[in-house]
Amino acid sequence: MALFGLFKKNKTENDVPEGPGGSENLVESGTEDIKEAILDEIEQEEEAEETTVAEEEEDENDSMNVTGNVQGEIREAVLEEISSGEEDEADTEDAEDTDDDMHMETMRDDIQEAVATEAEESEKKQGFFRRLVTGLTKTRNNIASGIDSIFSSFSSIDEEFYEELEEVLVMADIGIQATTNILDQLRQKVKEEKIKDVSECKQLLINSIKEQMRVESNAYEFEDKKSVVLVIGVNGVGKTTSIGKLSGQLKQKGRKVLVAAADTFRAAAIDQLAEWTKRAGVDIIAQDEGSDAAAVVFDALQAAKARNTDVLLVDTAGRLHNKKNLMEELKKINRIIDREYPEAFRETFIVLDGTTGQNALAQAKQFSEVADITGIILTKLDGTAKGGIAIAIQSEINIPVKYIGVGESIDDLQKFNADDFVDALFDTGE
Repeated sequence: MALFGLFKKNKTENDVPEGPGGSENLVESGTEDIKEAILDEIEQEEEAEETTVAEEEEDENDSMNVTGNVQGEIREAVLEEISSGEEDEADTEDAEDTDDDMHMETMRDDIQEAVATEAEESEKKQGFFRRLVTGLTKTRNNIASGIDSIFSSFSSIDEEFYEELEEVLVMADIGIQATTNILDQLRQKVKEEKIKDVSECKQLLINSIKEQMRVESNAYEFEDKKSVVLVIGVNGVGKTTSIGKLSGQLKQKGRKVLVAAADTFRAAAIDQLAEWTKRAGVDIIAQDEGSDAAAVVFDALQAAKARNTDVLLVDTAGRLHNKKNLMEELKKINRIIDREYPEAFRETFIVLDGTTGQNALAQAKQFSEVADITGIILTKLDGTAKGGIAIAIQSEINIPVKYIGVGESIDDLQKFNADDFVDALFDTGE
């Protein structure tokens, strides 16, 4: 249509008068115009086509660029996610490694603490054993030196040998009955093992003495039960001091302890016990001097139940075993405990002064007639030559020595260990 329009227009504009040569000129001119117009049209179409192609290529390139950009972004996102995942995994591994390191460090700390605690306990035990060895020096000289003399002077095991050995043991405050038991057991072992050499008898003798002093494994079960511990003994044996030390040790073990100051005959006893309980960090139930001891015990029992106390330690007046009225009061206290707290585990400790020898044994026998004594606290063994009384008491009245004291500090009152005691007594070095 554009071509015919152009042709028509050109014809009109180029009209010429008729005449010779006019028609030919017109045709020639028109043909040229048409040709030129056609060429222009073709050229325009080619330019338009090139433009279209260029635009399509540009669009395609843009599309490719967009696609490339998107793919690049996706690739970057994927790589970033992978990297992030690796970092998270690395962080997790690092966290796990940190947790493992902390766990191992905690384990090391626990092990080190346990080792340190064990070492401390071992050091304390060794310290007490050394003090025990030192404290029993006079007793050891009284016993071990005589025994060593016998073993070095006899070449054969005969009746004279046993008689000499018996004399040394009796003179060392071990007592007739304990000595008889020890020698009977020694004779039996020598016969069974067919021992002929005197030197081989010494360890058998030591083992026999240990057997006479064994403490049962349940001797201290009061520590783990709701219990009432009655502490009795004459004046001056270290009763109040022993209660103070024992309360402190129980408190250190995590037990809830209450102390009853039932020694109301002496104001000094109440004050002394109050000082010990303050030092140990435990409570005390006390009244004024001259108060009824049974009333103090009654109040203490009510307080122990109300406060959910683990161990109630009851101090009593320092009674002489020949004072009938004081013994009757002790019976009254026992009746109150049985009536008011029947479910409590009962312990009755008698405190004996190791320096008094056979007199301590007599006291234990007298007190056992009015009280169900379950254990002995033997004090002041340091510096006495009569430490052998520990063997005699346990053998003759069949009451175990549960605690021994060799000094004034709280750790100088220790649970009795037959092996340690006899080893210290003979200084075997084990």
